[in-house]
Amino acid sequence: MRLCSLLLSCIMILLLSGCFLTKVVTVPMRVGGAIISIVPICGDTIDDAIDEAADLVDEVPL
Repeated sequence: MRLCSLLLSCIMILLLSGCFLTKVVTVPMRVGGAIISIVPICGDTIDDAIDEAADLVDEVPL
């Protein structure tokens, strides 16, 4: 049973593509940027910087 769960875990790790892994990182970044954009004076600037960083993370070839 332990070998089966280990094998299943290895197969799941291999099937996860880089696109999925980067989305796990960038979605919280984008949500945080959207929340910060509510700040009146500097929110949009910070949101733009976070979006640029998230775009760079999306382009990482995993």
